[in-house]
Amino acid sequence: MPDNLIQKAGESTWYVKLAVPADVQHVLGTKVFIRSLKTGLRKEAMDARLPYLTEWKGRIATARAAKAAAREQWRQELADKSSALDAVVDSRLLQAIKNPPKGIGGTESEIMARIEKLDRDRAEFLQWIQGFEERGAKGLTGEVINLFESPATSMVDAVQRIADITRNVTVQMTQHRYGLSSSEIAEATAITSEPASYKPTSPITKARLKNYREFREGRGGAPKHVDQQVGKMERLSDFLKNEGLPINFDTVDQWLKSLDRAPATLGQYLMAGTAFWKWAMKYDAGWREEYKDKVNPFTGHELPQGGGSETAGQDREIYKRADALKLHQAALDNNDKPLADLISLGWYTGARIEELCRLTKDSVITVDGIRCFDFPRSKSKASKRVVPIHPGLLLTIDRLREDSTDTFLIPTSSHDHYGKRSHAISKAFGRLRTAAGFSKLHVFHSFRHTVVTELIRADVPDHLAKELVGHDTDSVTHTVYSKGASAHQKLAAISKLPTLATK
Repeated sequence: MPDNLIQKAGESTWYVKLAVPADVQHVLGTKVFIRSLKTGLRKEAMDARLPYLTEWKGRIATARAAKAAAREQWRQELADKSSALDAVVDSRLLQAIKNPPKGIGGTESEIMARIEKLDRDRAEFLQWIQGFEERGAKGLTGEVINLFESPATSMVDAVQRIADITRNVTVQMTQHRYGLSSSEIAEATAITSEPASYKPTSPITKARLKNYREFREGRGGAPKHVDQQVGKMERLSDFLKNEGLPINFDTVDQWLKSLDRAPATLGQYLMAGTAFWKWAMKYDAGWREEYKDKVNPFTGHELPQGGGSETAGQDREIYKRADALKLHQAALDNNDKPLADLISLGWYTGARIEELCRLTKDSVITVDGIRCFDFPRSKSKASKRVVPIHPGLLLTIDRLREDSTDTFLIPTSSHDHYGKRSHAISKAFGRLRTAAGFSKLHVFHSFRHTVVTELIRADVPDHLAKELVGHDTDSVTHTVYSKGASAHQKLAAISKLPTLATK
């Protein structure tokens, strides 16, 4: 039945049929789906069957997802039952000690014999308890102990023994219902013994995050952006798991406070959470069932103003000439010549770190007799630009071109998996900056702030300064009609940057 079409004996009508997998037959309440297509023409039946097959396969997938989600809850379910049992046992033990019943049938030895019989006949006991659950009784607690609350001279041993049997059978029932492995059975036994020690696992499971990643990637999401979104959810999952918390508005609020991030960054975490929540509510059947009556816990949060981290709301600092010299010398002292050269390039161009790390021999061109950097487009249209090389940098560029082994001017030890050449050297700069005593408000991008500041202070026109560093201009005259400043004009402007003395 490769096309799922059948005809019953003696009938010309076509039927569509789909076998229900054994693992979800009890959930869907049938072993097979079958529906009359009300046509005797096979060609019509081939088209008519498709909506039914799509619906049925969807129901099977939903049932499997719900089953998988339910299985993930067995630990919490077991912990809840065990906690309830402990409460009842404590109450009955106290009652037995303070007010032992007398004179209503049965000796202590007879009671213990009944217990031992049930201990031997586990199958009967399991079936009996299962009957309680099927009739909607809440747990396996007081009902079990009430069976044996007989007037012995002392009930302490009886109550404790009954509780032990109940715990044992509860583990067996859980194992039977969810198909626990041997390691999970050991975990279940530990939970029944010490339910308070159990911390619920995060509902943001590895399997869900894997499905979420595949969904985002399948929709054309940029790898870096997908990694960032998934990474934020992994951090939330770890927080919920470590703290033993459910996912709701309050726990998300606790998580945000634990991050120590700037308000803008916290906003990104909330956006990542909302994106995951919307996906799960739409595409994850188990999640949809679990949280169908819940509101998105990532909305409605009031983020701190100017707080959240030690640098939140503060502007980046610029590097003064003495600062750049200090960093350059520190790099040389560490025998890190590429980092020292990168600092020089940052000082004389104000270019972004990745732009500088992508400069090659071919990026050095000559325009109107002036040697320039040809920066390709990176962040915006304005980032594609030609910038004259500062006179103080010419000898360094000649050396870098001569020493290059892979055409790149700045050698780097590694790339990240997004293809960024600046990843490793950016980390090295951060360590150098910290060791040199600069704050987190001093970053490599601060050289960009420095260059813009120096150009403005040197009376370089605003539009020309923007052209040199690759910033967009709001002027229609310059963006639409102008071809930009000449190489000579740009060289005159860039030459106004202070010379950085180097070895």
